[in-house]
Amino acid sequence: MGLLPFPKKAMEHLPVEVIGNILSRLGAARDVVIASSTCRKWREAWRNHLHTLKFNSNDWPLYHELTRIRLEIIVTQTIFQTNGLQCLSIMMDDVNEFSAAPVIAWLMYTRETLRELHYNVRTTPNINILEICGRQRLEVLALAHNTITGVEPSYQKFPCLRSLSLSYVSVSALDLSIFLTACPKVEVLSLVSLDIVMSDPHASMELSTNSLKDIYVEAISLDKIILEADSLEKLQLKDCTIELFELVNKGKLRLLKIDDVCVIHLDIGESAENLEIVDVSNFTIMWSKFHHMIAKSLKLRRLRLWAVVFDDDDEVVDIETISACFPQLSHLSLSYELREAAIQYGLQGSFQLENVVVLELGWTVISDLFSQWVAGLLERCPNLRKLVIHGVVSETKTREECQTLANFTSYIVRLMRKYPKIDVQFEYD
Repeated sequence: MGLLPFPKKAMEHLPVEVIGNILSRLGAARDVVIASSTCRKWREAWRNHLHTLKFNSNDWPLYHELTRIRLEIIVTQTIFQTNGLQCLSIMMDDVNEFSAAPVIAWLMYTRETLRELHYNVRTTPNINILEICGRQRLEVLALAHNTITGVEPSYQKFPCLRSLSLSYVSVSALDLSIFLTACPKVEVLSLVSLDIVMSDPHASMELSTNSLKDIYVEAISLDKIILEADSLEKLQLKDCTIELFELVNKGKLRLLKIDDVCVIHLDIGESAENLEIVDVSNFTIMWSKFHHMIAKSLKLRRLRLWAVVFDDDDEVVDIETISACFPQLSHLSLSYELREAAIQYGLQGSFQLENVVVLELGWTVISDLFSQWVAGLLERCPNLRKLVIHGVVSETKTREECQTLANFTSYIVRLMRKYPKIDVQFEYD
């Protein structure tokens, strides 16, 4: 049975507010302009009821062929034919630099109604976004390839801002700190590839906020970061080089994620008590010190230690300690270079991981030790439902490597006959 056509009269009787919502969901400005030319009613919806408009240089190839002046005219005409925009996205960093005047005009025209601004535009000269958009009702601000200087918290306040994202932005540590205090309600903060301008030889940054709940930091190199955030629940660090990272928190942290980070001293203080997820990958750890940091996390449900390297060659992850400290653990993921000690000491004792239902294990170099490790962990997870084996298989394999992989496969087939209720999956790179 075919689909019935949408009645023409029903389309004619759609309220302009509904049409405005339809146009807003189209996203790309070019599609909105084309759709709004359908009839007079749709043009009215575009002018008075459109709340979202997005310009992205990847949406239309001709953006790259137009001259700067022609592109500025198109964007200006499109924006100025709307009233009451709430979300404006201008992602044009890979086209010609714009003149500052038209860009300032776009922001001045929309700033009183905007709730969300995504801004990635290169201008000559650089314009001060904070000065233009401060003291308004903006709730989401994402800036990229921009410069922030001379923040005046008494004038450039963002009283409603809840989400702030800065990517490839040049800003001093002091201005960033002041900017954050000018956002009393900010809950989500993303800092990616910032060019931190320092006034002294010690590259340090201190941030303080009472409202922040989620912070993501990527590709930043500093000597010291001190974050005072009493309400922080999620801390994510990726591809960073930091000598000292210190978190001052009132124990509300629920998620700690570290990926490819070089840090000499990581201190989360008393923030670990309510941790539910710890995800560490491509990271050098001292197990005894790391375990001590998260040992009080009695609510921990997911623990992932992936492609980690031990600071001391003799160190092993003590699975019995994990079992004792994290009674609610349900998802365990482990991948690191195995040695005899990992089997001899890491799996000693008669402990049980009672609540673990998902177990993920990985190797970078397959060996007989890995088979023993898998078998030992399966024995200690009586309620396991799912086992995922991750492996790296090189393109050029020697006969010995092929035989080792074949032996492992045969071993797992025999082993899993003892555990028919466990779902086994293999993921190879």
